[in-house]
Amino acid sequence: MPDRFEATLSPRWRAVLVGCALTLLAPVVLLTPEGVPAPAGRAALIALVAVQAGAVWWMGERPGAVTAVALVAGAGVQFLSPEIGPGIALVVVSTFAWLRPARASLWGAAGALVLTTVAPWASGHGEGAPLWAAAALLAWSWGALGRSRSARREAEARRVMVEERARIARELHDILAHTVSVMVVQAAAADDVFDANPARARQALRDLETSGRQALTEVRRFLRTVRALDPDADADAGCAPQPGLADLGVLTEPLAAAGLDVRVRAEGLDDRALPPSVQLSAYRIVQESLTNVLRHARARTADITLDATGRQLVVEVRDDGTGGGRLTVPGGGQGIAGMRERAALAGGSLDAGPDPAGGFRVRARLPLEEPS
Repeated sequence: MPDRFEATLSPRWRAVLVGCALTLLAPVVLLTPEGVPAPAGRAALIALVAVQAGAVWWMGERPGAVTAVALVAGAGVQFLSPEIGPGIALVVVSTFAWLRPARASLWGAAGALVLTTVAPWASGHGEGAPLWAAAALLAWSWGALGRSRSARREAEARRVMVEERARIARELHDILAHTVSVMVVQAAAADDVFDANPARARQALRDLETSGRQALTEVRRFLRTVRALDPDADADAGCAPQPGLADLGVLTEPLAAAGLDVRVRAEGLDDRALPPSVQLSAYRIVQESLTNVLRHARARTADITLDATGRQLVVEVRDDGTGGGRLTVPGGGQGIAGMRERAALAGGSLDAGPDPAGGFRVRARLPLEEPS
């Protein structure tokens, strides 16, 4: 999987990094380490320290160049004063490994290894080289590990955001697609009888208004629910309950005016309380199934069966239509695909296809118990 994590250093953190560098290197400026000839060697050492500390400020914009400068300056510091080591070169290497992917920062680890191995031997203090080399590898590994953890957290946050957007889009689609389909049929019915039967046309227009108001109510209810999930939202915003199986009557009533006879048969719903999440999934599956019937089926009747007598809720919607094309819905994630996705999220499954007896059938199985 490609590393797409974008790490940056804010001005605040750059200032902190420079301050830490100066603090760590203060002994070099205030004291004269053993073996450093004064005053020329001390001046050179202070200059190299200043170069390292100053270069850190540009670590966010040019991490590669800053790392190279820190390594070269660190080699001079370690050559002049082996007991001090490479200054803050290893801190810079660790930061570089956090800012850039492992492949791009690996040369920093190699440079640190060369620095911490060659400089001590060149100054005649090769006995400390293995420890400094181990420190270089540890510094790079620490930065790379930090980057990996940050990348995982960002990927998880991105995944949650994408799933939440998909959930919101799915809910709004289910609400609006059904209502708009009903309203279109009701408007067509009113137009058909506008001159011949004005009373019936007025009733169709009233039904059209009722459907629109119901859609607005459900959209507001859903948006209040989404807003209640925001930790910064007002506590008084409330979380209105999502629709459930008790609301199927409100869902199917306008369909009669649209010319579709909907019959509902339920078993096992009176003697047990179904989880709200299962009820919402079942409601949306029925809603989307009826939307497809209106849009594609050219059906006269639709039968809805709800069976909760076992450990799962079985939802079945059949129609006697002759229309096709319901298995392929443009804009994936909607229609049949959307219902399958909703059933899968609830831990269940959904089958949809032509009914051998005629028409079309959608059958969903939703577990009523949490998986162990």
